[in-house]
Amino acid sequence: MAKKILTIGLTVAGDEVTYELFSSKTSLLDWDIVIFRPAINHYWSSYTDRYQGKPCLDDTNSFQLKEDCEHWRREIKQAVEAGKTVFVYLPEVQEVFIGTGTKEFSGTGRNARATRHVKSWSNYSALPFDLAPTNASGSAMKLASLKAEILAPYWAEFSSESSYNVVLPDNQVIPSILTKSGDKAVGAIIRSKSTSGALVLLPDMNFIQPQFFRTKGDDQYWTAKGQQFSHRVIASLLQIDKALHSATEITPEPEWATSEKFVLASEAVFRAKLLEAERAVEQAQKAKEDIQEKLMGAGRLRGLLFEKGRALEFAIIDALQVLGFKAESYKDSESEFDVVFESKEGRLLGEAEGKDSKAINVDKLRQLSMNILEDLQREEVASAAKGVLFGNGFRLLPPGERSEQFTEKCISAAKTNSTALVATSDLFIAAQYLSEKFDRRYAKKCRDAILSGVALVKFPDPTPPVKTIATKKASLTKTSVGNTTQEE
Repeated sequence: MAKKILTIGLTVAGDEVTYELFSSKTSLLDWDIVIFRPAINHYWSSYTDRYQGKPCLDDTNSFQLKEDCEHWRREIKQAVEAGKTVFVYLPEVQEVFIGTGTKEFSGTGRNARATRHVKSWSNYSALPFDLAPTNASGSAMKLASLKAEILAPYWAEFSSESSYNVVLPDNQVIPSILTKSGDKAVGAIIRSKSTSGALVLLPDMNFIQPQFFRTKGDDQYWTAKGQQFSHRVIASLLQIDKALHSATEITPEPEWATSEKFVLASEAVFRAKLLEAERAVEQAQKAKEDIQEKLMGAGRLRGLLFEKGRALEFAIIDALQVLGFKAESYKDSESEFDVVFESKEGRLLGEAEGKDSKAINVDKLRQLSMNILEDLQREEVASAAKGVLFGNGFRLLPPGERSEQFTEKCISAAKTNSTALVATSDLFIAAQYLSEKFDRRYAKKCRDAILSGVALVKFPDPTPPVKTIATKKASLTKTSVGNTTQEE
């Protein structure tokens, strides 16, 4: 029966191979062999803040990276303990700073300052052993003289295509592959103490050489060279896996041997402790899921920056409620409106639209006008609602890089029929401030801006000034890893 092979962080050709993203939550217990390359550079971009010269992730990406690393750390450990072979190709150490979730506040008013605590993190946090590798690169390597025989066929074929990006501390592993000079560990095999499972650490290889792929339209395909290379790699890793299991073959415990008659006193103690630990894990998982659900709800306002459709409508309703409006969507057997909202100052009806890479055009104003007339025909409505068009133009770009989010024709028509045009990225800034600080006076100014607005609505600046999405740049002045702080 063919072995089931999974790759994470690298791709190889082959019908028997499945690829998963680093952010996947798949279980490794479903696979016979796992090929893993821990790379985390996709968690940041050129817009990410820097701290001590390294990327400093926002709270959302910090949480995601930490959760993903903990997932793989746990899964790799369980897979090895279950008798699987996990191959890890060792990339360079990628260091970042992630938020701890703790902030300190000092000063008041315009002098208010928030100090965000961060800590160091790396791609090697995804492995179940604290390897503490050091970045160093080269290609001159050799097999260790002891306990490396299993790797000999692989090394004979791929030593010339391998290079090392890190060296491993001598006291952490028994090396299988060494630098030619200095005998520094750059590869190792870490075996399970109770099963035939093993973690095989290998020097890196280039799996994405240009000659391995050809492009047709928007798609990429493996070339014959790429397929041949992948076949050679998989065949060699299968040979290592077979040798590892042959060398450490363990007889599965027969059912009769699990009888209480043969249970050792120490086993009973550890079984009881395991039950307690599993119960604690179950409770912690439930608490985590509850917090995750609340976190998703708490961050829904951010949808004002990038969403469209129903998700954008929900975010607008949340934001309007933060501004002090009573807001909800409306639907009956005859009518459906994106949002109907009101306060003691007046009643309004809104239409929402998001565009990937263009401004909001005049078509939506026509739809809004029809909705207002339809709303007025309802028996319980005494006067026409003020129309508001909420637009999220160029939604896939950072707000600071967007052009005007409504077309000139749309703005001109809005002036003619006294309609308010609200850019949802501007609405986000107002709602973000009010969600952090109760300010009745500012909330009323925002409501008034919408109620009296004709064409483009400009919200008043909050006090103290809120940092805009376009110009937000953290001033990183405090530093000490362990209790590292990032001051904004």
